[in-house]
Amino acid sequence: MSVEIRSMTAEDYEAVERLWEASPGVGLSLSDTREGVLRFLDRNPGTSFVAVRGPRLVGAVLCGHDGRRGFISHLAVAPDDRRVGLGRALVERCIGALRERSIDKAHIFVFAGNEDAVAFWKRIGWGERSELVMLSRYTA
Repeated sequence: MSVEIRSMTAEDYEAVERLWEASPGVGLSLSDTREGVLRFLDRNPGTSFVAVRGPRLVGAVLCGHDGRRGFISHLAVAPDDRRVGLGRALVERCIGALRERSIDKAHIFVFAGNEDAVAFWKRIGWGERSELVMLSRYTA
């Protein structure tokens, strides 16, 4: 059965959340609630995608931009559907959507210990930025 890649919608949230929760290396936070993800989708229409095989959601990725740089997060593919190019296809859809919006550079944040994810991103042409340090702060 073939896989359909399409824009993520509000109706996909529960299945996407289950996929993320079952995917080691996807770090969920308070901003990944239904309300937070739907706010993100509203702010970045047509840039986040899901992969569906029949009735099953088998892949998902969030993508958006700030008007200058793109950001990809929470790329996940179901274990039985890995190693066939689905992750790469989801990322390419994101890159295409960013390109359509004149965004010429994108970033992905990967947990330092997630060697499989780092290897995946490097394999599909992304470069590690060792000269940067990420700092974060909760606003609530």
